[in-house]
Amino acid sequence: MKKILNKLVRYSPSILSITLLMANTAQALPNPPENQTSPKNSIGVSDLESETSIEGITSGIKGASDLEIVDPMGQVTSVSQLSDVQPTDWAFQALQSLVERYGCIAGYPDGTFKGNRAMTRYEFAAGLNACLDRITELVAAATADLVTRDDLAVLQRLQEEFAVELAELRGRVDALEARSAELEANQFSTTTKLDGEVLFWVTDTYGERAQARGEASANDKTETTFSYRVRLNFETSFTGEDLLFTRLQATDIPDLSGENLTNTLMTLAGIDEGDGDDTVIIDLFFYSFPVGDKAQVLVGPTGVDLDDVSTVLSPIQDEGDGTISRFGRRNPTSFRGPAGAGLGIQYAFNDTFLLEVGYLAAEPSDPNEGAGLFNGDYSALGQLIIEPNPNLSFGLGYVRKYWGKDAVDVSAATGSFKAQDPFDGTPTTADNVGFQANWRVNDKIEVGGWFGTTWARPETDDGDDDDVTIINGMFYVAFPDLFKEGNMGGIMVGVPPIVTDGGDDDSLKDDDTSIHIEAIYRFQLNDNISVTPGLFVITNPNHDDFNDTIWVTTLRTTFRF
Repeated sequence: MKKILNKLVRYSPSILSITLLMANTAQALPNPPENQTSPKNSIGVSDLESETSIEGITSGIKGASDLEIVDPMGQVTSVSQLSDVQPTDWAFQALQSLVERYGCIAGYPDGTFKGNRAMTRYEFAAGLNACLDRITELVAAATADLVTRDDLAVLQRLQEEFAVELAELRGRVDALEARSAELEANQFSTTTKLDGEVLFWVTDTYGERAQARGEASANDKTETTFSYRVRLNFETSFTGEDLLFTRLQATDIPDLSGENLTNTLMTLAGIDEGDGDDTVIIDLFFYSFPVGDKAQVLVGPTGVDLDDVSTVLSPIQDEGDGTISRFGRRNPTSFRGPAGAGLGIQYAFNDTFLLEVGYLAAEPSDPNEGAGLFNGDYSALGQLIIEPNPNLSFGLGYVRKYWGKDAVDVSAATGSFKAQDPFDGTPTTADNVGFQANWRVNDKIEVGGWFGTTWARPETDDGDDDDVTIINGMFYVAFPDLFKEGNMGGIMVGVPPIVTDGGDDDSLKDDDTSIHIEAIYRFQLNDNISVTPGLFVITNPNHDDFNDTIWVTTLRTTFRF
């Protein structure tokens, strides 16, 4: 504190001199509270010449040789005590501040200030010294109780005791500053974030190849394979609330459902992506933005699927760190179908109810008859999500789908071949109703599942519109943070899409029932790498008990960056 006071005294003459030079235009301020010691007035530049200003200000400073040097107790305490000083005088505000704020001014015995009288340099020095003494007293009085010597000793002792921690903290701050500078210098974009995902996929199947009833059985012919998928995602935001999403993808994943392999769609993996010919493509491209406080709109020209515009409640539906089977990801009749480009809208009525609607077209850029945005294959959907509390949620949805000739895939390649194309390539329309639920029992257990019903009919000229009924369902138990934070275990049991009613043609009905049983466990090695061994079993493949059980094993390694 002594150093602070010394500095105040050292620099106060300069400060006060500047103040005196400019005080001719100082603004009047109300009297400060009794405990206020530092004025907060603003100072402007005088229109008068500096010579006049200095003379006018300095002529009244306390301590001039021919002014009465009064005892502080008898000094002037109000500018109104000076009879020859009027509010209209150009230096009135400066005098008022010096008298009433600092007590630095005294008048002549006759109660006058004589502001127009000239002064000597000695008088100026005496008056300035008196004002500095007064300011020093005020500063000392205001800061006397702020910090004691004992307080400083305690602070010094604490600093010595925590010297190591303080040094470590300084090192961390320096490292953060260096890292921040490096990130700013090498950032990808000010509006776009880049993240990526790489999957290594080792898989094999065991059991006899599925056959049509009456055919001779055949041994498993699949070999162990090692394949991959690479995704680069560019997430761009222009307002902080919108998202322009672009995904580049290259993949080479085997199709195990081939006639010479397992001969059933039920063995397809969760990351099956077309033919997988190693070509880099734009896999997904859309733009989403809010409308008001409750609505969110998504529009995209390619790669948009039903699950992009509607919510899947399962916590293990992601093929990168969840389920390993195609059927295990989500209800295939509610969240798969003709898609590619389209529009989706979500509207939150409140925290409990969320409405989702969408329209997707499979051939939006094809101008030929029977294609395009509205006359080709399409999906139109609506879903209501109900969340009574953060741990419980339900979804009830409806999807209308249409496929043209030889493009029918009612079951989204997850059930029997009959369920996939019940009318042998005839243009088909399907109405699909789905229900899903998820309950977070506690931090370690989640249970849920789905059930879906499909009514499919051929679009023919002969008026034959007899429906076939297809159902599917799944029950799962997920174990977040199993044995270690970040890990995930999961068990799934379900029935892939099965034709339960063939309408007038009983041959369209599946003969038996397949059961899908799946187990996974994800080891989260660190923030960027996880390893997931998994196994799923298909009993009575193709819903035919003539076929033996097929086992599908996988080892998935996921890299995220």
